[in-house]
Amino acid sequence: MNTLPALPESTRPWTEALLDLVARQPASGEPERPLAEREARARALTEAAARKAGATAAGLALPPGPLGWLTVLPELMAVWRIQAQLVADVAALHGHSAELGRDQMLYCLFRHTAAQAVRDLAVRAGERAGQAVLQRVLQAIGVKLGERSVGSALARWVPLAGAAGVGAYAWWDTRQVGRSAQALFASMAD
Repeated sequence: MNTLPALPESTRPWTEALLDLVARQPASGEPERPLAEREARARALTEAAARKAGATAAGLALPPGPLGWLTVLPELMAVWRIQAQLVADVAALHGHSAELGRDQMLYCLFRHTAAQAVRDLAVRAGERAGQAVLQRVLQAIGVKLGERSVGSALARWVPLAGAAGVGAYAWWDTRQVGRSAQALFASMAD
């Protein structure tokens, strides 16, 4: 039976949220584009997603204090969904929707955040990573995100400045996801 080993309680919500995210990949309405148009379209998709993620994160970071702590996981999930849609759209414009699996999704979403954790996925580009590798990656990402959530929760104590900081980080983070997706799927070019 393939189950996740016991996780520290602090990382369990993040790991479960990640499993939920990669289990349901979004469909894309983005048509495959000619090679000459792909990079510009990927940049446009990335910028639109970054603005949306930044606004979403900032809005959810506005509640102050302990009430704001309740918005940390919903904020991350909302941003991850925006980012997952971005990855699906970039894969589609490159004609690689069929190749988009959980490994590629995790790679694009977290390459810049937990580079050490996704190294095994990069090594296995083009093949499916085993369950044990996926578990290690998810655990490592869960730990990183747990650490990040502490900063995000602390930002809730200074509502306007904290919301602006959280929104700016989500904007930057989404741009990095778009760059990772563009680089990955462009490298798989016809």
